[in-house]
Amino acid sequence: MSALLKLQGVHTHIGQYHILHGVDLEVPTGQVTMLLGRNGAGKTTTLRTIMGLWAASQGTVTFDGQPIAGKPTPDIAQRGIAYVPENMGIFSDLSVKENLLLAARNAGTAEQMDTQRLEWLFGLFPAVKKFWLYPAGKLSGGQKQMLAIARAMVEPRRLLLIDEPSKGLAPAIVQNLIEALRELKRTQTTVLLVEQNFAMAKALGDRVAVMDDGRVVHHGAMQALADDEDLQHRLLGLSLGAHQ
Repeated sequence: MSALLKLQGVHTHIGQYHILHGVDLEVPTGQVTMLLGRNGAGKTTTLRTIMGLWAASQGTVTFDGQPIAGKPTPDIAQRGIAYVPENMGIFSDLSVKENLLLAARNAGTAEQMDTQRLEWLFGLFPAVKKFWLYPAGKLSGGQKQMLAIARAMVEPRRLLLIDEPSKGLAPAIVQNLIEALRELKRTQTTVLLVEQNFAMAKALGDRVAVMDDGRVVHHGAMQALADDEDLQHRLLGLSLGAHQ
C-alpha cells in the first residue's frame, strides 16, 4: 500500500520549546491510521505541522509525492487535505448551513452545494440536517463534533486529519461517531486520526503509530497492537482491554 502522506525526520519548535524530535510517519492511501500516545507526546503538534499551522524546522513532509513543508496552510488545504482540530473550530454565531457553506469552496450559496453529497452527509450525521438553520453555538458537544467532521467532508477530500473527536463525549455519542466514521472508512478516504479512546482506535484503525516524547516509537497494524496487552502497557501504560 503506497503512502499518501509521509513525514521523514520532522522536527518542530514552538518558541523555545523543541516539540517534535525527528518524526517518521507514513499514512497509507485509503486506510485509517491511528496516532496514539500519552498526553504531551506530540500528536497534535504533528497534525498542525502537516497543515503548516506550525512550521517544521527540519525534515520533510510529502503529500502524494510532493513536498508540502513550508507551504502556506491554504495551499496545503487546496491539495485536498482537511483538518478537524480538537477544539472543532466551529463558528458559533453562524448556522449549521453557513458553517458548511464556508467549507464548500465551489459553492457561493447553499443551493449551489452538491446535493447528492449533502444527502450522504445527512445520512452520516442526522443532526446536521435536523439543526440545519440553528446557530452552531447552540448545539451539544457531540453535535458540534459531527458538524466539524461534516464540514471537513462537505467536499471530497483526499486526506482527513482529525484530532481527538471523542474527547468529552458521552459513550452513546462516541458510538454514533464510530458508526459515522466507519461509513466514511468504507469510501476508502485516507484518515489520520488522533484518539485517546482506545475502543474507538481498535474499531476504526487499520494502521497505528504510537508517539512518545516527540517521536514515533512504534508503527504497525492496529489489530496487532489491540491483541498484545504487553505491548500496550509498554507503549501506552495501559491496556486496550480496560477501555472497551
